[in-house]
Amino acid sequence: MTDRQPLPTPARIAPLATFPAFHKLEGRKVVVAGGTEGALWKAELLLACGAQVIVLAEENAALFDSLDTVSNRVALTVLPRRWEAADLTGAALAFADISDHAEALAFVAAARAAGAPVNIIDQTPLCDFQLGTIVNRSPVIVAISTSGGAPMLGQSIRTRIEGILPLGLAAWGRAAIGWRPRLKQRITTFAERRDFWGRFTAHAWDHIDRDPDEADFEALLGRYEASERRGRVILVGAGPGDPELLTLKAVRALQAATVILYDDLVTPEILELARREARRIAVGKTGHGPSCSQVDINAQAVTLALAGETVVRLKGGDPLIFGRATEEIDACHAAGVEVSIIPGISAAQGAAASLGFSLTERHHARRVQYVTGHGADGKLPTDIDWPAIADPKATTVVYMPRKTLADFVAAAIAAGLDPATPAVAVASATRPDQLHIAAPLGDLAAHTETLPAGAPVLVILGQVTRDELAASAPFAKAAE
Repeated sequence: MTDRQPLPTPARIAPLATFPAFHKLEGRKVVVAGGTEGALWKAELLLACGAQVIVLAEENAALFDSLDTVSNRVALTVLPRRWEAADLTGAALAFADISDHAEALAFVAAARAAGAPVNIIDQTPLCDFQLGTIVNRSPVIVAISTSGGAPMLGQSIRTRIEGILPLGLAAWGRAAIGWRPRLKQRITTFAERRDFWGRFTAHAWDHIDRDPDEADFEALLGRYEASERRGRVILVGAGPGDPELLTLKAVRALQAATVILYDDLVTPEILELARREARRIAVGKTGHGPSCSQVDINAQAVTLALAGETVVRLKGGDPLIFGRATEEIDACHAAGVEVSIIPGISAAQGAAASLGFSLTERHHARRVQYVTGHGADGKLPTDIDWPAIADPKATTVVYMPRKTLADFVAAAIAAGLDPATPAVAVASATRPDQLHIAAPLGDLAAHTETLPAGAPVLVILGQVTRDELAASAPFAKAAE
């Protein structure tokens, strides 16, 4: 592999305001102090987790009678008195709804002395931990926290998630728990088991409206055991930069990957969506600079897949548009490696959408054509169809044009394209630092030199960009 200095590997995870954890409470003692509605809800939640709950309800013990409907009395003890420090001995967790600040501080001190993490309801600064709003598909549980800052925002997020998580998810989650010990007896290595669970996940979503059964387990296991111990390669389009433009399928692939081979144009925010344990390897090809060769990338993807890895080859934009996908697909086929493709939003689509114009208009563009600004030798390709470029009814998108734009413009004008044709150069399309320059085609090359060095640039020329040209004199404009 060519000697190069890849971009620094992004951190696996951005800073967190709190540590997300799920606490097992089956059969363990938990203390709840306070005779309030807040204490009642905490006691009900704890009973649902199987905890042995002791409530110190003072004069409001009758408030907790309703809990008989969610738990037998063996798991619940309600005492009509104030809490005492001795009550906290042996507690796994301690909750209290106490409005008096001095008493709340005393409860916190007593709980910590007893070794019990403490939560004072609605008093975040006094809490060792906080509870998130919950989406319950147990054993699949989603908890959303806003670190106490915006509970209603958390509730709105829960409502959105509730709408997309089917109830059938619970049955498949329970099946996974039951199958896991048996799977370890049948499949011995971590990589092989992970491959099984990848297949399980896809199968579960395909059949989410019914309960799983033994036939599902045997079918998944039989399919796995009958295959060779090989991984697979997934070519994934990362889009032009905005992580929200990834497809759901692309996100699922990132979550399934054990290794990610990513281009320099892939943003850290997109890599953040990958599973934490996935190995990240930079294999960018920087135009006119040190790069990983395509042969090296092909070989690395194949070698990893043959070793049993699930390899995501993460490419900026769409992998099928100037992404050299064919070479990687052919390398996988030649080695007998399974390969699939997940398309992405192209840079051209992202740039046009961010600037608010269509690549096709009935009266101004009968087609869109994509061309590359440099060939394998880094120079302007000699086999471009210049009469097609000169068609005033076409929208032309030029990828990777920075070093050859002046030559491209000269050749297009020589072929008959009007030098006054409106054009726009876009740097870092869809990203927060996006910039663009609108200018007549004949003047565009000189102005693009002002765009930030190293930023990915594409050029769109044709009448569809006329409003950008009319809106301003040629200069770099930050995206709004």
